[in-house]
Amino acid sequence: MLLTAQYILPITSEPFQNGAILVRDGLIRDIGPVESLKLRYPDEEVKDFGSAAIMPGLVDLHTHLENAVIRGIVHDVPYTTWIMSLVETSNKLDVADWYDSAILGGLEALSSGITCVADITATGAASTATQKLGLRSVIYREVGAMDKRRVDYAMRLAENDILHWREEVDPERVTIGIAPAAMYACHPSVFGRVTELANREHLPVAMHMAGNREEFNFIKYGSSPFAVHVMDDKRGYVEVPPWLPTGTTPVRYALNWGAFEAENVLAIHCVHVDEKDIQKLKKYDVAVGVCPRINAQLGMGVAPMSEFLRAGLRLGLGTDSPAATDSTDMFEEMRLGMLVQRAVNTSTFLESATMLEMATMGGARALRLDDKIGSLEVGKCADIIAVDLSGSHQTPTTDPVSAVVNTCTGSDVLMTMVAGVPLYETNKWNVGVEVARSIARVIEIRGKLRD
Repeated sequence: MLLTAQYILPITSEPFQNGAILVRDGLIRDIGPVESLKLRYPDEEVKDFGSAAIMPGLVDLHTHLENAVIRGIVHDVPYTTWIMSLVETSNKLDVADWYDSAILGGLEALSSGITCVADITATGAASTATQKLGLRSVIYREVGAMDKRRVDYAMRLAENDILHWREEVDPERVTIGIAPAAMYACHPSVFGRVTELANREHLPVAMHMAGNREEFNFIKYGSSPFAVHVMDDKRGYVEVPPWLPTGTTPVRYALNWGAFEAENVLAIHCVHVDEKDIQKLKKYDVAVGVCPRINAQLGMGVAPMSEFLRAGLRLGLGTDSPAATDSTDMFEEMRLGMLVQRAVNTSTFLESATMLEMATMGGARALRLDDKIGSLEVGKCADIIAVDLSGSHQTPTTDPVSAVVNTCTGSDVLMTMVAGVPLYETNKWNVGVEVARSIARVIEIRGKLRD
């Protein structure tokens, strides 16, 4: 199949006009001017997207697909209120609900041009959903216990789940990893145990880190809404006292407990970090996933992206929980992230091309999948999207990269392909689920949540 469009955005090389990409057997086999490829492959089916940009699929470096059905339940509240409300709402959902919610999240990801997601889950719903839908994914099994006596049991359950999930998925497309729970829900020994399991089973590791001021204060000073003395059993974050202040930052606290000793570690958020923290992340080659929209939505702060880039960290973007942002849209993530950085860091002007690279190749590097995805290059997997640039607000388009970042949203995606299979084309689906049934189930679940 030849995919053609007015613009081709390879990411690792300069954009060019009137181009084509040859896709065969799930891989990119050739790329170049449309007329040359048509002459070279006269018998190939041609799919022309017209005034559009063909580019690599977006890599969502951090999400929670199973939270999709909870969107809109809690609005206009800060992080601490939101997370506690999320836990309370989650108690109303059963195993089937989580799966159908993850399917909804996956469908929204595909329709907005996301071809690869990195998801942290305790239920496994995201693993099943991405396998069914054909999405590429890295699924991290979350594990945590605040009581040291429960750590062994929690780790056994996690390892059993990981081995089971591995058997249920296509390893060429879905990777299973492990994630320690939030620091306010984890005995510190969990970090070392996660590292041991990761190194033994060759698992990628992801962890929420320094995402909000409350967590920072809890770790360093032992005083925040997560502190033991203000918690009751119903909230369940801290099971047994006491929590003693560590006097250090969340990054160095995790480092001291062996959290960065695994081969492939991803730190999510990293909003409240200092220069020494960034140096430690670089030293241990820890990748960072920043989530600008949820950070702004919940008043969490602004991650120092320019400092991360200067330090040479592997850096990408994530959408985080749709229960907070209400949409899974990497275009919005790019645009808001860029504008906020320009506003708060006037010494460094973040460019559109940098944001697009972070949303594609940057995310692929962070997951150590850059040999397979993240750019349009011969031999890579055909994870490709087509984005409409024919809108009046985009015409004439003198810079397609700027147009994508500054004007597009998920609704402008015309086609999403994973491993050479078009899974979504403007309101048409080619996935392993009944979309209408999934939507009906979501409506049913939403009724349960409203009740």
